[in-house]
Amino acid sequence: MSIRCRLAVLLMPLLGLAVARAAAPPPPLQLLGRTVLPGYSGDFDHMAADIRGKRLFMAAEDHGTLEVFNLVTGAHEHTLTTFGTPHGILFLPRANRLIVTDSGKAGTVILDARTYEVLGHIKLAPGADSMSYDAPRGRLYIVTGGSDVGMKHCWINEVGPLTGHVFRRVRVDSDHTEAMAIEPHGRRMFVDIADHDEVAVLDKHTLKTLALWPIRGARLNLSMALDARDHRLFIITRKPSRLVVMDSDNGRTVAELDAPATVDGVFYDAARRRIYVPGGAGAVGVYQQEDADHYRLLADVPSMQGAKSGVLVPAIGRLYLAVSPGPHGQRGAMLRYALPPSR
Repeated sequence: MSIRCRLAVLLMPLLGLAVARAAAPPPPLQLLGRTVLPGYSGDFDHMAADIRGKRLFMAAEDHGTLEVFNLVTGAHEHTLTTFGTPHGILFLPRANRLIVTDSGKAGTVILDARTYEVLGHIKLAPGADSMSYDAPRGRLYIVTGGSDVGMKHCWINEVGPLTGHVFRRVRVDSDHTEAMAIEPHGRRMFVDIADHDEVAVLDKHTLKTLALWPIRGARLNLSMALDARDHRLFIITRKPSRLVVMDSDNGRTVAELDAPATVDGVFYDAARRRIYVPGGAGAVGVYQQEDADHYRLLADVPSMQGAKSGVLVPAIGRLYLAVSPGPHGQRGAMLRYALPPSR
């Protein structure tokens, strides 16, 4: 055998390894960095992004503050202290306004996002917490009441986020109403009724109940996301920890998969057809949507204990997680992940 042939035989395994590495798919999430927040205790809640202004907002509910980070570098930039117990955050780029639900004495706050000056309050029943924004109509839906503020029922309030005007509200016979999802082009909105283990379907124009869909075999449905194109709801339960995929046309359950424990958010990535489920036990479940009725766990990506809420920013290909300090001596933090290129 010639020297050239012998070299070819020796190099073949290395060439095959190089080809395999080149063909390997990118990881579903790549950790870009961690920003530590020393001196914090208790839970963080929801997050929001200002893409043009390169800002990330995090509600530190048990610390009574709103934390502001650089969206690109992750650097911590500001701490806003005009809150009691902040939860949900809505950033309106055209008006440059921040709306923050607060279950403490502050109530729901309207801020100038340039100066962080408090411009007003939206007067609602106590316990403002979960919210969802109907961008085409410019209407914000806020949940108030519930057992956290000693009430046996909740309210869903339809408000104008810039004026604070309350258009209508409806009483919900539940003391634990949680996440909402809104059809961008239809008339319906979907609400997690956590203490009844069901999803309420409401007409978003009238707030009248159209249907109640039970969740069977699992309890405490706290998180929800919507795939409007394929008419699918992604619901996360805690007892046990499950990802329930429901047909948003009729409430039929089309798939169920195990989910990470202690979840406070679920995010649908339409470009990549993936669902991200951050678990407080220390992993992000990444699920691939094969088609409207078929899903598979792609990976359990390590995060940190307490990383159970966050925000997906598809426009810049990023996922951000809030790490709540826990009993294991870890400090509060914010994690930044890069998404792979979309197909």
